[in-house]
Amino acid sequence: MARTRALITAGLDPALYAPEVIRLVDGWLQNLDSERRLSPHTLDGYGREITTFLRFLNQHLGGPVAVADLEALSLKDYRAFLAHRRNDGLSPQSQARALSGLRTFFRFLARDQGVSNAAISAIRSPKRPKRLPRPVSVEDAAKLLDEAELDAEEPWLAARDLAVLTLLYGAGLRINEGLSLNHGDLPTTDELRILGKGRKERIVPLLPVVREAIDAYVKLCPYAKTAEDPLFYGARGKRLQSGIVQRLMQRLRARLGLPPSATPHALRHSFATHLLGAGGGLRTIQELLGHASLASTQHYTELDIVDLVSIYEKHHPGA
Repeated sequence: MARTRALITAGLDPALYAPEVIRLVDGWLQNLDSERRLSPHTLDGYGREITTFLRFLNQHLGGPVAVADLEALSLKDYRAFLAHRRNDGLSPQSQARALSGLRTFFRFLARDQGVSNAAISAIRSPKRPKRLPRPVSVEDAAKLLDEAELDAEEPWLAARDLAVLTLLYGAGLRINEGLSLNHGDLPTTDELRILGKGRKERIVPLLPVVREAIDAYVKLCPYAKTAEDPLFYGARGKRLQSGIVQRLMQRLRARLGLPPSATPHALRHSFATHLLGAGGGLRTIQELLGHASLASTQHYTELDIVDLVSIYEKHHPGA
């Protein structure tokens, strides 16, 4: 990830920013890498947002950006930046994410570098529209799995597609978590160790139906199966990419008449919603999904309430 940091800081023109500012940005990115252990993708996102912010400051302040300028920023300056990003077409959600990155940057400056700015903590994030998870029903999840086994012409690819979707639905994995597994990650017990967001480990149960689907695929797979080899292969012998699974779901939902929300990630939502409907506790579901906050898991409670209200309105005699 040092290369990612170097690319980001190389994009900061020394003529537009004081060397000390560039050094602070590099120190922050190094902290995100080594201390918070963010993924290269997340690190790149933070880097792009901070460079956008500094470029804006250069034009907004009318000259090279110095450390003293960072300390002197006011609420008016931050609001001008958010208005600038809104004019760029950023959604409220993306604006809030940009502001979150800036808060992280200034917390690092205050904690580790002695550079403080009071206004950043007072600026409020743009309101984001509330979006509930959109799972597929139990019946549609079963249909998707049945159809997946019939989609590919080659038996090993059909077995792979079934195994991947069964794993996403049966263990509640993010698609990248499933596709990053190696053969050596398969346990001999019924518990699977997953390395999730922020490189945080969690243990998820490996249900018999999931294990059976994976074992059937592994027996047919024609490629190498050492501990360091990918568990899921693409047709040409490389690690299976998420785009292949997303296109698979596009074909399946078109054949089954399902909405565009029926994506690979919807299977993870379905895992949580169906567990909740069967009496699973929020804390348990939080652990299984790898949510850092219970607030993220509570969305599934709201979804369950929405379903209940819908059923009530359709069927209750007093509705």
